[in-house]
Amino acid sequence: MNISSEKPIILGIESSCDDTSIAVLQGNIVLSNVTAGQKVHEQYGGVVPELASRAHQSNIIPVVSQALKEAKVDVSAITHVAVTKGPGLLGSLLVGTSFAKSYAHALNIPLLGINHMEGHVIAHFISRDKAFEAPKKPFLCLTVSGGHTQIILVKSALDMEELATTIDDAAGEALDKAAKVLGLPYPGGPVIDKLAKLGDATAFSFPMPKAKDNNYSF
Repeated sequence: MNISSEKPIILGIESSCDDTSIAVLQGNIVLSNVTAGQKVHEQYGGVVPELASRAHQSNIIPVVSQALKEAKVDVSAITHVAVTKGPGLLGSLLVGTSFAKSYAHALNIPLLGINHMEGHVIAHFISRDKAFEAPKKPFLCLTVSGGHTQIILVKSALDMEELATTIDDAAGEALDKAAKVLGLPYPGGPVIDKLAKLGDATAFSFPMPKAKDNNYSF
């Protein structure tokens, strides 16, 4: 691939939980995105932090290699390394940041630490399509991930304000815990979603939420 010198070529590394995800971007265009999951947690009904960090150690090098291969980008073309610095599981983050630091140091290129939650929001500005049009700012962003549920006011890519969040578990955590109590497999979200479509939406009368300040409680 002929790499333009006008836009940076970024190697993105995400290891905040149990997925080892590597992306290669040219500016805001995604050239490749490769993820290695971890089946080991299924038998426990949730992510076991120590097992997650060990799996990241095994996965990160082959996933980086595959991402570069799919992007058709040589290592020498990488201009920046971006890595999730938190929040997340400490051991998992340590694997990603340690690898990223070593990689950037070896190539003598800048290392960028990215906040996990800001990364979810910034994803709205990247695309595989060069004709992609980013959202016009300011806008409200609902972030629903495995460990977080938030409403963010996005004034710019570097200026965000949290307007509401969960006061206990996030939506993903609540689904996984419910699935474990019900004896359903992990991860619980896809299974509960599938079963919910077969149920009666009027079977139960749910109470009105009482969380203050537009927050959530699951």
